[in-house]
Amino acid sequence: MVHALLSFAVVAGLLTLVPGLDMALVLRAAVSRGRRYAFATAVGIGSGTLVWGAAAAVGVSVLLTTSELAYTVLRIAGAIYLVWMGTRMIRDGLLYRGAILQDAVDDSPQGVFGAWARGLGTNLLNPKVGVFYVAMLPQFLPAGVPHLLMGCALAVVHNVEGMLWFTTIITAAGLAKTWLSRDTVRRAMDMVTGTVLVGFGLKLATSHQ
Repeated sequence: MVHALLSFAVVAGLLTLVPGLDMALVLRAAVSRGRRYAFATAVGIGSGTLVWGAAAAVGVSVLLTTSELAYTVLRIAGAIYLVWMGTRMIRDGLLYRGAILQDAVDDSPQGVFGAWARGLGTNLLNPKVGVFYVAMLPQFLPAGVPHLLMGCALAVVHNVEGMLWFTTIITAAGLAKTWLSRDTVRRAMDMVTGTVLVGFGLKLATSHQ
């Protein structure tokens, strides 16, 4: 079991370091809203990873690889969500005029919950994550170990690596806070992140299983 966890940690660690949608969301949250919201977004992404890991372990998300309809529905839903969120960020960047946007000063628990929900929704609506777990988990499920338990353990390993990487990103953003707080930088971050999200959404919409 330990060998399986270590082997999976290497694969998941390499995947974690690859720049992608999750990193863009966390970095944008750190720049425009601060550490609290960035960590909430990261925890939301991690929560989605746990769900996918458990689902793959019990065979639920195998549906994604066996049913073209199920995959297509989730893919289109995820694409719409990403394009919608990216378009909002681009709009916010265009409308930014030196004043802090409303969502940047929302320090309420609801605001933090919203950041968590955004991370969770983005992860759950990304069928690529489900396909990754369906493809990878069977290779790391040792005999004699309950699949659900092992799937959750592997997802936790992935989560720990992700949180360590996100913490590094958030800390770096904090150290560069003065520069990152400039109006032009914050506008550029919204524009770039929004464009990345729209790009991911369009790519997802046109991709195939």
